[in-house]
Amino acid sequence: MEQYTDAMQMMDLMVQPAFCVKNGIIVKVNAGAAGYMLEEGTPVSALMQTGAQEYAAFSGGCLYLNLSVCGQLLGFSVIRQADLDIFRLDQESDAPELRAMALAARELREPLANVMHLTRELLPASSQQAAQLNRGLYRMLRIIGNMSDADRYCAAGTGHMEYRDVCAVVDEIFDKAAALAQHADVCLTYEGHPESVCCLTDSEKLEKAILNIISNALKFSPKGGTIAAKLTRKGDKLYLSVQDSGCGLSNSVRGNLFSRHTRQPGIEDGQFGIGLGMVLIRAAAALHGGTVLVDQPARCGTRITMTLSIRQNTGSIVRCPVMGIDYSGELDPALIALSDVLPADLYDPENID
Repeated sequence: MEQYTDAMQMMDLMVQPAFCVKNGIIVKVNAGAAGYMLEEGTPVSALMQTGAQEYAAFSGGCLYLNLSVCGQLLGFSVIRQADLDIFRLDQESDAPELRAMALAARELREPLANVMHLTRELLPASSQQAAQLNRGLYRMLRIIGNMSDADRYCAAGTGHMEYRDVCAVVDEIFDKAAALAQHADVCLTYEGHPESVCCLTDSEKLEKAILNIISNALKFSPKGGTIAAKLTRKGDKLYLSVQDSGCGLSNSVRGNLFSRHTRQPGIEDGQFGIGLGMVLIRAAAALHGGTVLVDQPARCGTRITMTLSIRQNTGSIVRCPVMGIDYSGELDPALIALSDVLPADLYDPENID
């Protein structure tokens, strides 16, 4: 009873719209949620656009879902406290901020490209200075790319969907990432699904999301640690889980991971960044009819599970190479996405060129 009261009081203190669900029914809404015409007694299943299966299996951690509220598709994070599930709106003020960051990124791309070109021209190849500077430029490119992509991915609502073997796409991403992780003194193991699964897939968004998941796992794994990734199928969904061997995240941190505006630690903690990676991850999952769950199994570490709906296409099939889309200016997307965690010697201009 005390935990029940604590959950209700915590929800009332939230600035964002939030509501409590018990046994699948909304039992309390805060002032912000009332402004969205959310009412007590409403079955939460009536609002779900994605993640009904995942929510039915939800037992703890932080789950991200898309709900239809007042004719809008909005993102909510869900945490469980006692026998209550607390739903909190996470996208209310994202759009204007993401758009402003995208405009800033557009202005930064050209001068950054010029600096990268001059670096190759002026610094000797195979020098330690050149490698360190080049890695720094890749890190800047990663931030600028995430700033631009976060607005584009979230605003579009649809993607460049093609009928492809999604398992082959994921396999190729992890093959490259596993080789790079060795240079960070972390063992990345991956168990793929044994059969091909052809469905509608946006390879660009999926690759960006998975690389951000891997980057987070590498960031929180100690030297000599391990990351275990696995792709499984349950019915009409694929489940990609990535678990690191770090010390794990506290409940307060996990509960705010999807919210860039209120989460703790704040942006002053460089290890957590500003949360754009999670924006890309949740946007890719939503585009593919899935969700994102962040939890901590009985063992150490944090696990991120992204689900993808297997959507079939009975029309014409677009045939193209597994990773045929270039969206990184002819630079290696994995080297960009993992630049925060890989050693500088991998960015020696002579090796990259």
